[in-house]
Parts: sequence; C-alpha cells; structure tokens
Amino acid sequence: MLRVSQSFLSRISATGTHQIKRRLAASAQVKVEEGRPETQHAPKNYSFIANIFRGELEASQLFPFPNVLNEEQREHIGSFIDPVTKFMTEVNDAAKNDDRGCLDEVTANGFWDLGAFALQVPAEMGGLGLNNTQYARMCELMGAYDLGAGIVLGAHQSIGFKGILLFGTKEQKEKYLPQVSTGKVLAAFCLTEPSSGSDAGSIRCKAVLSPDKKHYILNGSKIWISNGGVADILTVFAQTEVEDPKTGNKRDKVTAFIVERGFGGVTSGPAEAKMGIKASNTSEIFFEDVKIPVENVIGEVGNGFKVAMSILNNGRFGMSGTLAGTMRACIEKATEHATQRVQFGQKISEYKGVQEKLARMSMLQYAAQSMAYMISGNMDSGSVDYHLEAAISKVFASEAAWNVCDESIQILGGMGYMKAAGLERVMRDLRIFRIFEGTNDILRLFVALTGIQYAGSHLKELQRAFKNPAANLGLIFQESSRRAIRSLGFGGIDLSGHVHPKLQPAAKDVAECITLFGQSVEALLIKYNKNIIHEQFLLNRLADAAIDIYAMSVVLSRVSQSLKQELPTADHEMLVAECWAVEGSERVKNNLKKTNSTAFLEMYGKMSQQSKNICEAGGIVHTNPLQIS
Repeated sequence: MLRVSQSFLSRISATGTHQIKRRLAASAQVKVEEGRPETQHAPKNYSFIANIFRGELEASQLFPFPNVLNEEQREHIGSFIDPVTKFMTEVNDAAKNDDRGCLDEVTANGFWDLGAFALQVPAEMGGLGLNNTQYARMCELMGAYDLGAGIVLGAHQSIGFKGILLFGTKEQKEKYLPQVSTGKVLAAFCLTEPSSGSDAGSIRCKAVLSPDKKHYILNGSKIWISNGGVADILTVFAQTEVEDPKTGNKRDKVTAFIVERGFGGVTSGPAEAKMGIKASNTSEIFFEDVKIPVENVIGEVGNGFKVAMSILNNGRFGMSGTLAGTMRACIEKATEHATQRVQFGQKISEYKGVQEKLARMSMLQYAAQSMAYMISGNMDSGSVDYHLEAAISKVFASEAAWNVCDESIQILGGMGYMKAAGLERVMRDLRIFRIFEGTNDILRLFVALTGIQYAGSHLKELQRAFKNPAANLGLIFQESSRRAIRSLGFGGIDLSGHVHPKLQPAAKDVAECITLFGQSVEALLIKYNKNIIHEQFLLNRLADAAIDIYAMSVVLSRVSQSLKQELPTADHEMLVAECWAVEGSERVKNNLKKTNSTAFLEMYGKMSQQSKNICEAGGIVHTNPLQIS
C-alpha cells in the first residue's frame, strides 16, 4: 500500500533542477534546500495547505483569524485612509493616466509626498514603516481607484527594492533606502528575459568578476520590466561563475545585484504598447559592460534564485489585497446600477438572476479579502510557512477579480461596455494579474508539486519505518491506527472546535473535503509514483481543490471571529460562509473525482492528442462544415 519509490523526492528535485524548477521559477519555487528529501529531523511545517496534502489539519495559521494590530498601529494606518482617498478621488485621474500612459508630475509628486512609494521602509530611512497587514490595507485602497498607478507603486516597492529591504546589508540599506523613499528615485525588478519567462533557470544575462575582483561586468538584456524606462535603481539577476568549495568544480549560478543606471552602460527601449496598466512604464533594459561594485551583490553570490523567489513570495499577498479593493469598487458600481435601473416594471436588482450575480461577486471579494489579511497577519506573527497560501491568494484573487469585473459589466449592460463607465479600463488592467509575478498556470503546479513533495516525504518516512519496525513501532502503530479508523468511516478531520457553533454544518463540509483530499493525494502517489510530476491534468485538479479548501477555511475563520465579536455584519457574513461551503465543497469533490475517474482519465489522453494534432496542423484541424477552403 505504501510502495512509493525511494527516489520519488530526489526525482522531483532532480527534475525540478532541469524542468519543474525552471517552469516554476518566476512563481514561488521552494528553496533549493527545501527541494531535498525531508529527514525525520526536519522542522515542523505549519502551512495549512502543505498539511492537507497529508490529509492532516494544521490549524495554527488559520484559527483564530489574525488580529495583529495594536491600537497604535490601527490609528497609524487609519490616519492615511482619508488623505489617500481624497488624493485618489480629487488629484489622481485613472482615466487620464491610462490615456497619457504615465502619471503626470503633480500626481507622481503627490504620491511621493504621501509616502506611498515607501510604505514598508523603516521610518528612520524615510518610509512609513508599515507592517504587512497595514500594507495590505493600503493596497486594498489603491486597488479600488487605479490599478495602473498601483503597479507603478508596487513595481517600485513590492519587488523593485524589496531585495534590499529583505537581504540588503546595513550599508546597502543606508545608501539606497532613503533614495527610494524620499529621494524620488524609482526602482525596478529585472528578472525576465526573452528566453526566460517562467523558466528563470535559463537566464542569459552574465556578470563576470573583473581581474582585480572589485567589480562584476554585466552584459545582457531584460524584457517587460515594470518601471524599466524610468527607474534608476535596478535589482538585476544574472549568471555568475561559482566554485563549489567541496569539489572545486565551477558552474554558473544566478546572483542578484543592485545596479544604478548611473554606473553607465544601462539603456532602455521605448515604452511597450500594452493592453492595460498603461500608466505603468514597461520597457526592455540593456546592459553593456556595466561595472557593478562587488559590494552591490544582494545576499550571497550564487544565491540569486533564492533572493528572487523570496521577493516574489513575500509580496504576493499584496495582490489579493489590491484586487479585493478593485472588486469592491466594481461591486459598488454594479449595485448602484442594479438598484436604479428599471426594466419590465421593476428594478433589475429584484430579478433572481441579478441577485445571484451580486451574491457571487460579493462572496468572491470576501474570500479574496480574507486571504489577504490572513496571510499578512500570519507573516506579521512571524510565520515562515506561508508560500503556498500566498500563491493561492494570487491565483484566486486574480481570477475572482476578472470574474467580478466581467459580471459588473454584464449588469450594467451596454453602459458597462462604454469607456465612460470605467469598467473597460479595469478589465484591461486586470488581465495582467493572471500572468505576471508567476503565471497562474505555474503557480498551480507549484502548489500541487510542493504539496505532493511534502506528502511523499511522509510516505518515505513510513517506508523507512517498515524496514526497521522494532525501532519505529510508535510511528507504525500511529499510522496503522489512523488508517484503520478511517477505513471504518471514523477519524476524519474535525473543525468543530475551531469554528463558531452556528457554522458547524459548513465546517463539516470543509473537514470532509480535507479528509478526501489527503486520501486522493496518497492514492495518486501510490498509483503514479515519481511519474506524478508529468500528470499536469491531475495536478491542476489537485491545485483547484486545494484553492477551494483554503478559500472555504479562511472564510470560516473570519466569519467565526465576526460571530464571536457580534459584529453588525455577522449574520450577513454567515450567509456568505454557508453558501461558499456548499458550492466550494461540491467543486472540491468534483475535482477530486476527476483524478481517478476512468472516463476523465481517458478524456485527458484524448485532449492531449487533440493538442498534438492542433500543433502539427499549426492551428485548427477540422474542416469547415461547407468543406470549402
């Protein structure tokens, strides 16, 4: 029953080095060290998502819903709400930013004066010193008004100089953080190349150590860089030659650098013409014999991949916060229209079809917003096991926001399609969120493969135990008892002690999903062994099930807190939780069914063959019904 290959994890790691890791590179790939087989002495993983892949509940980062701000911190972030709102409604003009393709000088200076370019930089270095939860609130506010301007700010601080904030030396921070906080110097994150999008392992930018070992000489180019044409401080990733201290062998590994445009040799191409986020400059950057002082290495030489992934992982929760704000604005616009528009003698808000749209839109916003503050709260509480949850929040929020905006346009009808309504701009802006900072396709694989790797390490541990049963009786009996109890229909996941009494039926649905999910993962590991890494049809079903389980669980946690605190909106929130659990659990069960159903497994093979036929034909294979070319 537990015949999982001894090489399962090493195969994932090895394949990851050459295939999977490269595909996941622009997303949230685990550290190289995390890709190795787990030992019995590995530190405990507190990730809720990682543990459901084992069919286990780790509730410490889920219940109760985080409440990390003290009164002073609440007042601090609260003091920015009114001035930022006033600025976004009276000074910033999203439509004009979109038309002109940039922020005008007055708007840009206004953002600098508000401190919006340095939300998380320590106050002593010119920033506002916000923690992650406060930052999420500001992202949410920005997302409600102007996603294009939000990208200018986000590209600058969420990724542009985040490497300095996370990994910079004391000297690097003292030199650069004041510049990007109050010096009106923009920053950019330079990872993507023509040959390396999701495949960051194929970076061709090269930095060679000078003979005097005082500089690195950088050559190469980067594409689609947000703020690329206007930034003067760049976080650049390039291949460097690294010598293995144990073997003496030399090989290229990615290193992160702080590059100033003033070093010379740095040029930018023209601004790209884009579908949306037009207020944000996007351009190609070229490096020709750029001399970078050795003290401008971020982290350690050869450790750039870890730096890049840490930067991306650290900031993903901000997207769910931002898009929660966008969804709120869309819903308000749709609601205003629905409650005023009269058709066939009654307001369209009275029609069940419109009611269903508004309810679903609101539930999506609630779940995305809950994820943002759950993850930021965990981070502020010291969590380091949030990467899977952050990836899920980005996937969920970007797809939810697209759906909400689309339905808002539908409710407004022809008016929604008109430019004056503002929703067409929002829809254009939203499309990039499913692509950049890790495509949703790659992030789904990241969630599924990382979770399976964690589950597989548990099965390997059991394998080792059965080879020496006398020394591992405790582990064997514990696992055998668990399986025996579950085979009788008992011993599944129990959330009843974590949620409010009024939510017990919903909690039961979610708990059943977690139990079924763990069983499905184990069955797939046993069936496919190391080859599971190639079964992307199945991995995507697992990822979607995990996303739904997390969304349901986060909603349960937040609503439980609202009921406990007797908030005025608690009863409404309970409706959200109850509806979300019913539909979410059905989606989970449906996705899990698709991982072992003969009909679906055969269908996946047929879809694969269809794709091959299409690629061979260079497009559509079937003929026109009239059979006229």
